[in-house]
Amino acid sequence: MRVKRGVASHRKHQKIRKATKGMQRSHRSSIKRGKQAITKSLVYSYRDRRNRKRTMRALWNARINAGARQNGTTYSRLIAALKKANISLDRKVLSELAVNEPAAFKSVVETAQKAK
Repeated sequence: MRVKRGVASHRKHQKIRKATKGMQRSHRSSIKRGKQAITKSLVYSYRDRRNRKRTMRALWNARINAGARQNGTTYSRLIAALKKANISLDRKVLSELAVNEPAAFKSVVETAQKAK
C-alpha cells in the first residue's frame, strides 16, 4: 500500500510557519528560507542571552561610578575600598542603591572609606 506523506509534511510546515510569524517576506512564506531563519534566530537568541549579562554589568558599573563620583570618589577606588573593608555587595545591588537609595549608597561609601 502506498504511503502518502501530505499530513506529516503539512504539520511540519505549519510548525515552521508558526515559528516565523512576524518575519518578513520569504522568511515567512518559503519553508526552506523559514527553516534557515529559525535556525539563525535560535543562534542569535543563545548568543544574546549571554551578551545581555555583559551589557547589564556595564550598566551597573556606570551607575556605580556616577554614584561614587557624587560622593567624591571614583568607581575603582570605591571597589578597592569595599574589598579592603570586606563588604561583599555585588555590583547589581550597589547600582540599585546608587539609583534608588542614594542615602544608603552614601553610607556604604563612607563605611568603605573609613576602613581604608
